[in-house]
Amino acid sequence: MVTYQSRETLPSFLATLAEAGGGNPQVVVVDNGSSDGTVDYAAAVPDVELAEAGRNLGYGGGANLGASGMGEEWLLVVNPDIAFQPGCLDELLAVAARWPRAGVLGPRIHTLDGRLYPSARELPSLGRGIVHATVGWIWPANPWTASYRREWGTPVEGTTGWLSGSCLLLRREAFESVGGFDEGYFMYFEDTDLCERIAAEGWEVVYAPSATVVHQGGHSTSQNLEPMSRAHHASAYRYLSRRYAGPRWALLRVVLRSGLWARYQLSRRLGRVVHGAQPMRRA
Repeated sequence: MVTYQSRETLPSFLATLAEAGGGNPQVVVVDNGSSDGTVDYAAAVPDVELAEAGRNLGYGGGANLGASGMGEEWLLVVNPDIAFQPGCLDELLAVAARWPRAGVLGPRIHTLDGRLYPSARELPSLGRGIVHATVGWIWPANPWTASYRREWGTPVEGTTGWLSGSCLLLRREAFESVGGFDEGYFMYFEDTDLCERIAAEGWEVVYAPSATVVHQGGHSTSQNLEPMSRAHHASAYRYLSRRYAGPRWALLRVVLRSGLWARYQLSRRLGRVVHGAQPMRRA
């Protein structure tokens, strides 16, 4: 678990983890430089290993640090503002047993008000990405965003493009086969990138909606809206520019950079992180 200013959410996370199963998992808290008492609290909890990064490594960097000293078959990378439903980890492992080539699995995610968070998504395509980025936050039900986020209908167990990094069960072999998270992503898109690279190695990315968590969401980003918005747009460019690399796509990358810069400026004017990830319906 990667923490940053997470003192408020950490106690409830640990309380629900105790009911989640998973065979008494080893808990490693990687703190990215909190100053709100997170470190003192985590250090005082029995059976929790604390790793202080000393600075903010970002989400992927913190997760890699926490995973580096563990030897178990499965790794759970999770936000501290997650609350597990009873038996959630047992169910994730049961789904993993049904999918022997699963390299990464993710549960159904609800928001605090009971809405379904769009976790299992298609990998971004250029066409869907442009429409989603330009109108998804003002017209969230548009068909391009809906096809990207796949949030209509009943959630079904199966393979998908990528899963929310707020709660990921990773097969260590698959995680290490791609070198873990790309630490060039400070925040955002590191989960998209990881799932895509794991799938490219022949593993499956599996949505497991029979396992459920509740995600408070935004407990850290709400404290740092402007830098988080900047990080989101920088990560979007990093991801897309790598998908469209080489001289052939040079002009497209210029257009993408310009468009994302304009969207970032808009987000600054609105005073929010504009990433179009608002939940659409009740589960």
